[in-house]
Amino acid sequence: MEGSADQRLDFGKMGYGCKHYRRRCKIRAPCCDEIFPCRHCHNEATSLLKNVGDRHELVRHDVRQVVCSVCDTEQQVQQVCENCGVKLGEYFCYVCKFYDDDMEKGQFHCNQCGICRVGGRENFFHCQKCGSCYSVSLRDNHLCVENSMHHHCSICYEYLFDSLKDTLVMKCGHTMHFECFHEMALRDKYRCPICSKSVMDMTEAWKKLDLECRRGKKRHSQRRSLKEAGKY
Repeated sequence: MEGSADQRLDFGKMGYGCKHYRRRCKIRAPCCDEIFPCRHCHNEATSLLKNVGDRHELVRHDVRQVVCSVCDTEQQVQQVCENCGVKLGEYFCYVCKFYDDDMEKGQFHCNQCGICRVGGRENFFHCQKCGSCYSVSLRDNHLCVENSMHHHCSICYEYLFDSLKDTLVMKCGHTMHFECFHEMALRDKYRCPICSKSVMDMTEAWKKLDLECRRGKKRHSQRRSLKEAGKY
């Protein structure tokens, strides 16, 4: 490949990848020895295998080999291709074996979580009790539930801790996908599926309900009076 070393490093940036990540490499899955664009592509493919016993998920930390998408050279996990000199990912984390060219995501590695997250390190803090990174807006402003992110979404059942979807912390401290919460609200469901507590301030709703109950009782009383008077 012609050009300076810096030009080679940036060659093909944002030009390769899959629907999950823009990156210039693929990974060899040690669990099945197959090559996939990323671990999510692997998990989606294996979840469709006819034999249920063959279905499995890739453990990100177990990846040892990657394949350069530019020159097709297989090599050990590293940021720069040993053959053509391109960056396999503008962002690179050796711990997670993670590559990504789209730096606008604000990727960062959280040592306590043990995985990479997006959104900018300055915008998050790690809650030791909940066992996960939360937005700084929730610092001292949420109800801690031990390991609240280390479970499946109670609506769609996807594991929350490393999900690509936005996650919401409810008033009770339990968590679910934001889009699942929105779908639940559209169906007039306002209680946490785990603890049954209200997921929002229901004061106004209860006031309206009480008002309707009082109106109903009043109408019932009026009809009863009219019936007793022989006018209904």
